[in-house]
Amino acid sequence: MQDILINWSPQETRVAVVEHGAVQELHVERSLERGLVGNVYLGKVARVLPGMQSAFIDIGLERAAFLHVADVWHRQESGEPPFAKPLTKPGQNGTTLTPIERQVFEGQALMVQVIKDPIGSKGARLSTQISVAGRLLVFLPQDDHIGVSQKIPSAQRDALRARLHALASDGAPNPVNPGGFILRTNGEDATDAQLADDIAYLRKAWARIKDGALRVPAPGLLHQDLNLLQRVLRDIADEHTQAIQIDSREQFEALQAFGLEFMPQATARLQHYKGERPIFDLFSIDEEIAKALGRRVELKSGGYLIVDQTEALTTVDVNTGGFVGARNFDDTIFKTNLEATQAIARQLRLRNLGGMVIVDFIDMVREDHRSAVLVEFKKQLARDRVKTTAGGFSPLGLVEMTRKRTRESLAHMLCEACPTCHGVGQLKTARSVTYDILREILREARQFNPREFRVVASPKVIELFLDEESQHLAGLSDFIGKPISLQSESAMGQEQYDIVLL
Repeated sequence: MQDILINWSPQETRVAVVEHGAVQELHVERSLERGLVGNVYLGKVARVLPGMQSAFIDIGLERAAFLHVADVWHRQESGEPPFAKPLTKPGQNGTTLTPIERQVFEGQALMVQVIKDPIGSKGARLSTQISVAGRLLVFLPQDDHIGVSQKIPSAQRDALRARLHALASDGAPNPVNPGGFILRTNGEDATDAQLADDIAYLRKAWARIKDGALRVPAPGLLHQDLNLLQRVLRDIADEHTQAIQIDSREQFEALQAFGLEFMPQATARLQHYKGERPIFDLFSIDEEIAKALGRRVELKSGGYLIVDQTEALTTVDVNTGGFVGARNFDDTIFKTNLEATQAIARQLRLRNLGGMVIVDFIDMVREDHRSAVLVEFKKQLARDRVKTTAGGFSPLGLVEMTRKRTRESLAHMLCEACPTCHGVGQLKTARSVTYDILREILREARQFNPREFRVVASPKVIELFLDEESQHLAGLSDFIGKPISLQSESAMGQEQYDIVLL
């Protein structure tokens, strides 16, 4: 069972999912930094790159968004916006992918949807296949496919698909192409009336999008996905949710009104938190956020994890630390790795780490230990609402896995690169900087003929020049025949310096 705690302020909404008394997920949305996934835009093709089989699309953001040929859909003959029938990838039915330069051109207005938020230096990723998510269904207006979530038992899918097909065809504005629908997991037990209401809502939303595409100049926003508060009811709350507590009366009432219209079952669990203590203090959630931003994660047994997030992948290293509780060393390693499986799965959810993840469990000699650890790891990953895929142990003893990435990680959302080390995590020593300065002065002396050289640097570097490196500085001054003066600047970082020609 889970509890959902919501801390709201005008500038930021924070949501914590708590299971068995421990925080499992954290979601943060800032009013100035709302995610873009699900947003529909009328974009303008800024550049087509045949060599990369992609195009850059201006959707009105700071950076152009990215559209790959695999995410481009064909234009309908009926005059609909540019999409409808999916392209067939190479190898399917003997056909090949149509080159992107034959499908889009610079200056073209194109309806697109964001499928991945901008991350780091990369712009948003787009698709021309539009989908509109509702409470129970996802609407695919350019398709006629009726699908059912793979998480619903296969024995029920055919009956659900038949029901949904009948409801979608009944009263469709375009009987020839009524649009496609996918039944979400939480729609498994929905009544026909509930499904019909969701179908009507989604078709109205699509009608507004199409109308906007005719009126809004490119680039322009046509449709925005729900905010985090509303997505709590639509996406996070489920049959395992005991209570949804929010600490703002105004937002409680707004969310209650939204929920009563679209998600009455989830709304019944909604509560206004009136406690004197801040709501996040109930489960020490702010402390958990601080821990989730660190590299080291302590295990109860005395072992620990080291989590390093890079641009390309995330690495997790498992260590025994001070754990000596088992009867022999093999059992100690086995128990530490077993405990680590749960901790790693939790950290992936808590930190919202996506992409490629490499896990370095402690080497195990026994094959049954390795198999048991892998089974437990996949069991823990299965609890994640985000799609994960894990392989077996590699010849080097590593486990490779992926976790779908659709938004920024917690660290990228809450932190920025250190302005001193620029995210490297280490600095040149003060002595290394003094030697850089001496070489730079010699280089400058060969090109210019100033009256004097003045070194402006951090106090630690200047102090070293005045003490241990004073002889080298004096020797260089004699060699170039120019005086060298020193100026300490406390605002400068250790690697920063300036050489002024006077």
